[in-house]
Amino acid sequence: MVDLNSAPKGPEGHTLDRIAINIKAHRLLARILQENPELERILRNSKNETEALVGVQKMVLAVCQDRPEVLAYQRGESQGREAFEKLEWRDYAAIRLLDYIDHAGRQFVDPNLRGEIAVSNPVRTLWLAANHGTGGAKPFFFADMLQLLRQLRGEGKRYIPSRDDLESWMKRWPSGLDPRIVRLREENRDRIIGILIDEIDEGSIRDTTYRFEPGLSRQQKQEKMLEWWNHQRFHLRFAVRSPQLLNRLLGNSLDPDTMKLLERARDKGIPFFVNPYYLSLLHVRVPYFAIGADLAIRSYVLYSRQLIEEFGHIVAWEREDEVRSGEPNVAGWLLPSEHNVHRRYPDMAILIPDTTGRACGGLCASCQRMYDFQSGHLNFDLDALRPKETWSEKLKRLLAYWEEDSQLRDILITGGDALMSTDVSLKQMLDGILAMARRKREANRQRPDGEKYAEMQRVRLGTRLPAYLPQRVTSELVRLLSDFKDEASKIGISQFVIQTHFQSPMEITPESQAAVSQLLSAGWIVTNQLVFSAAASRRGHTAKLRRVLGEIGVLPYYTFSVKGYMENSDSFATNARVVQEQIEEKTFGRVPEKLHDHLRELPLETESIVERIAELRARADLPFLATDRNVLNLPGVGKSLSYRVIGITRYGRRILEFDHDATRAHSPILEKMGKVVIIESKSISEYLAQLEDMGEDPADYDGLFGYSMGETEPIMPLYEYPSLGFEITRELTNLRLNTGTDS
Repeated sequence: MVDLNSAPKGPEGHTLDRIAINIKAHRLLARILQENPELERILRNSKNETEALVGVQKMVLAVCQDRPEVLAYQRGESQGREAFEKLEWRDYAAIRLLDYIDHAGRQFVDPNLRGEIAVSNPVRTLWLAANHGTGGAKPFFFADMLQLLRQLRGEGKRYIPSRDDLESWMKRWPSGLDPRIVRLREENRDRIIGILIDEIDEGSIRDTTYRFEPGLSRQQKQEKMLEWWNHQRFHLRFAVRSPQLLNRLLGNSLDPDTMKLLERARDKGIPFFVNPYYLSLLHVRVPYFAIGADLAIRSYVLYSRQLIEEFGHIVAWEREDEVRSGEPNVAGWLLPSEHNVHRRYPDMAILIPDTTGRACGGLCASCQRMYDFQSGHLNFDLDALRPKETWSEKLKRLLAYWEEDSQLRDILITGGDALMSTDVSLKQMLDGILAMARRKREANRQRPDGEKYAEMQRVRLGTRLPAYLPQRVTSELVRLLSDFKDEASKIGISQFVIQTHFQSPMEITPESQAAVSQLLSAGWIVTNQLVFSAAASRRGHTAKLRRVLGEIGVLPYYTFSVKGYMENSDSFATNARVVQEQIEEKTFGRVPEKLHDHLRELPLETESIVERIAELRARADLPFLATDRNVLNLPGVGKSLSYRVIGITRYGRRILEFDHDATRAHSPILEKMGKVVIIESKSISEYLAQLEDMGEDPADYDGLFGYSMGETEPIMPLYEYPSLGFEITRELTNLRLNTGTDS
């Protein structure tokens, strides 16, 4: 425990001391004091905040005096998933209050407020409010403290849903395979086609490929358009780049306030890029059975007020985005190019090509790379992104990084989007990987056991196009991927992964199902990374997505918390909801350990994976397969959901301290790196109000306030690297840990 007598006061101190709390805050405070007479006695009788801190600390310690495991966990003497799962609901509250006291008065830079200093001292805030009616705290702060104290008393219960509850929630979310939804999308497509015909006829759109021969009737033009609709290039050529055309293609269904926001976004330089196919997934005529079902899609297309206000002030979330040439990144890795290679872990690194693969098939409003769009480093000028003449030589140099590294065995080609590269460019990269992997394997023959380098085992392509632009998946692409797999398998590469991103069951359409089926026919597995946005976080939404993904042969891989600061506040779902979803909903899809061998076998015959997923679900009686891990990409190094709430701002926004994922290999820099602190961009109360605006019943989320810690789940055996069959060196190449020498 900290020395409470030396607890520092924040720089806001005396200013906030004089700011009165409002009426709603007073009413919540009165309820807190009424429900907690011992706390009221402590606050009223304390002459200063230090006495109040000591009194609250004694009160909490008395609650957990018969549970030594609680104090052991709070002090870090016991850690990990097993220790976490032994904690009871009341224990969460005791640990959080003790953490509040340990970190009382601590100052934090808040990137959500453009670098302002936030101070967490909730006991002092309560003491000021109770004795002087001041302290400047907002009602959201008091609402959080009210629920915390109820949880500590054992009165704030969490409701653990039944499978029937989950099935009921899942039924609210149709998929894009529902015949009624398919018909609606056809209506949308025909409306969009009709407007584009008018644009071409009026001369507003001119293109040497997509043009009409003189004398064609309206019917013939529509038939031509339907033929073009199946072309990837058509959708990229006619992608919407202005708010006005966006609204026109949506049947002028956007309200004036939304249009004003989109016009402000355009004026601030936020790019628009929505292809016609993806736009056809948005409702214009909203059916009774699918009200709100497309919100997770709409939130990717329509920009929020917060994003527009913050654009120009966005700071990089991931520190690896700020690499300087010749210097190691935040994890200590030396890179051959700060713009083409990203690396956090010893065993894998990301390749971002100098091709159209640096772009995407559309711009997601909550994009993790919005910082790069702000700087102009990323854009949708597809012609400018085509490979330069020097790319082939540069590619060789970049791939030599994998070849000459002692630990790298995994390459992820992403961007942007790997499948935005042309077949020619993609083949060039895959051929380069094949040649590099052969040379690395050959060189290993000269090294003794224990000094050998890791050989290439996994190749991944990161793409959202199966959801955004499934027309990209052609027979030519499938043949290219199949040929590569056949050749790569001969030299020890055994894992071939298309890593995609479906955000909603409404994105799974007959077109995307066909695209996934073709990719599976090439012998590659398809995995999914979901971003747990506010709209996607509604009860049963992720469960339904996992079910429909399994029905088309896609395996869940990650469920990510939304990254970013205030610019992504609108789409942010609090980490409390992430843990609640993991414990209360995802758990119904957990594959029992006795069937893990069946999981490992799923990639062996990808063409029958749909049937084998169904068999595994039936055998284990699961509503879906939950093979994903809930994580946050940390601003420091790696992914994790091992965190504790250690503070709270006067706005009720929680302050989380993350530890790193202890279940996987990291750079040794973690031995020097401390824990990572993140201030959330909205309070629990604000998040619940947002859900209510989406039509949700807040009562369905009872217990949400109580989730104040998490532990990273272990990786599923499906995603483990196979054995190399030999012992590799412990030497770490391309590493510099601020010692001035390379290791």
